[in-house]
Amino acid sequence: MEDDLPRPKPVLLARPPLDDFSVGALADYIADLRAEIARAEAAIAAKQGAKAAAEAVFRRG
Repeated sequence: MEDDLPRPKPVLLARPPLDDFSVGALADYIADLRAEIARAEAAIAAKQGAKAAAEAVFRRG
């Protein structure tokens, strides 16, 4: 089945050369990365919640 095939690893964020950034630009870059981490953590929490709900449904049966 298609679900059994390994999924390709997602493309990660680009890693720009940090030497070219000013201190302010580095702070902005860190803020952007933290926002992306928070977005990924929210997606993980949502998926875990959906998985737990599905498991609960199947345990009842």
